[in-house]
Amino acid sequence: MPELPEVETVRRGLEPALSGARLSRVEARRPDLRFPLPDGFVQRLTGATILRLERRAKYLLAPLDRDETLVMHLGMTGRFEIDAALGGGVAERPGDFLYASPPDPKHAHVVFETQAGCRVTYYDPRRFGFMDLIPTETLAEHPWFKGMGPEPLGPDFDGGLLARAFKDRKQGAKTLLLDQRVVAGLGNIYVCEALNRARISPFKPAGKISRTRLDLLAGIVKAVLIEAIEVGGSTLRDFSGADGALGYFQHRFRAYGREGKPCLNEGCGGVIARKVQAGRSTFYCPVCQK
Repeated sequence: MPELPEVETVRRGLEPALSGARLSRVEARRPDLRFPLPDGFVQRLTGATILRLERRAKYLLAPLDRDETLVMHLGMTGRFEIDAALGGGVAERPGDFLYASPPDPKHAHVVFETQAGCRVTYYDPRRFGFMDLIPTETLAEHPWFKGMGPEPLGPDFDGGLLARAFKDRKQGAKTLLLDQRVVAGLGNIYVCEALNRARISPFKPAGKISRTRLDLLAGIVKAVLIEAIEVGGSTLRDFSGADGALGYFQHRFRAYGREGKPCLNEGCGGVIARKVQAGRSTFYCPVCQK
């Protein structure tokens, strides 16, 4: 499933086409994705202006001038494509990219057309993604967002927050970093990467990690996410950006997916191991991650 950097990459790719745009036509080619589309989905969106395009954790948010917010989640295989031929253009993105094969038209489920002549199509082969329209003033209290922790790239995420969240906790650091009530949007890939770079064991009871190391960890989490966003995220399975480009962060993995390969931390000499936790693979170095 796309994690925070992948969703942020999609948001940045869509922003030039959709932010401030008036939707002149909306087409829903089926009544549901993972969940049924909301009642009056097409009618409520047609003629509306998207005020801006935001991200909260792994959700895309498009506040409208009708006091509603279009909430979108990519699921595992959701993908947007911008039709530049209609004049919308595609935002440039940093880094070097390969391009994904064209999406299959049979999986084109929702189409947005703007007054400026841009078409944005949502594809989702497995239909694990979803969309909804939620009153903007009650968005924070919606079950998807209520109780969600701070953004890891925001000013509220630091070593002090981790110290408070980890205090007296016996669960491993990885388990708590994946808890969306502690920090919003972190997923398995980037937690494995951050813990490896911080040389912290994913299994060590979180309450026993020193404040100094938590300060370091918070900074590394931010650095890993920023680095991943800069190169367009990671290309895993079906993810690609809004312009069809594939991210390159997977070529910078230091832990994730590197079982049996040398740890890249300076002076370590260990070998990356893999252990399954709660059905997820944890990649770590038994030598330097203490």
